[in-house]
Amino acid sequence: MKYIFYIFFVSFWVSCTPAEEAPQKGDVELAQVFNKKLYLSQLVGMIPDEVSKEDSIKIIHAEVERWTRETLLMHEAEKNIPQDLNIDGLVMDYRMSLIRHNYEQFLVETQLDSVISEQELNNYYEKNKEQYQLQSSILRCLLIKVPKDAPNLEELKNWWPGSKPENFQKMKNYATQYATFYILGDSAWYSIDELRVQLPKGVNFNPDQNLIQTDNQFQYFFKVLEKKSQKEIAPLAYIQEQAKKVILHKRKMVLLDKRKEQLYERETSKRNVKIFTN
Repeated sequence: MKYIFYIFFVSFWVSCTPAEEAPQKGDVELAQVFNKKLYLSQLVGMIPDEVSKEDSIKIIHAEVERWTRETLLMHEAEKNIPQDLNIDGLVMDYRMSLIRHNYEQFLVETQLDSVISEQELNNYYEKNKEQYQLQSSILRCLLIKVPKDAPNLEELKNWWPGSKPENFQKMKNYATQYATFYILGDSAWYSIDELRVQLPKGVNFNPDQNLIQTDNQFQYFFKVLEKKSQKEIAPLAYIQEQAKKVILHKRKMVLLDKRKEQLYERETSKRNVKIFTN
């Protein structure tokens, strides 16, 4: 862990510190910490063209103060590098990791097919659904939460729960205009914890729940359409985003492995790869 800290600290310090260069002729030295010097030319680009002279001075002063403290911390860190820390090797490993990650991202962005068909998603779900046991209960439901002084609440009560298509559309139009929170899509699943914060205390979440209730602030319309309990298999609609990530990750691994083999075959044929252990 301490090694990771040193690599992170060095990388952060380098990225946030002006590059140390040989002073230009006529340059102005702004600060010195031991053998490290900060020159005005190193701050070029940090000061916007449109700022006033007074603001420019403030920016320079703030950067000098920051650089001084960062350089002191770096000096102290260098004195306390563990003897068994191969910092050059770690920096090289870190650099290689960043370069590799950047290239992998390039391959993914340019070559990975990110379209997942409904059939592929269903096939994945059927093969792997046992892995997706619910940790807590979830519901499909209808929910409208409106201020109790909202207009035409009696009409909303007459439309609820929107069994007729024309009533459902009226409910949706009303909720869009007046509700502080609503759920009127019947295919999405929600955890009970998500719903509990939108409902009055004491509401039960039984499968036959259908209530219209008022407290001192809101009128609630809540109907449970379907419930899945803890330890049951999660429906595909609830885990489909997670499933898509898994499918794409597998595609990514296949893509990278294929690219490695392509490079190996290509460079071996060019005699750029030589193995001496065979």
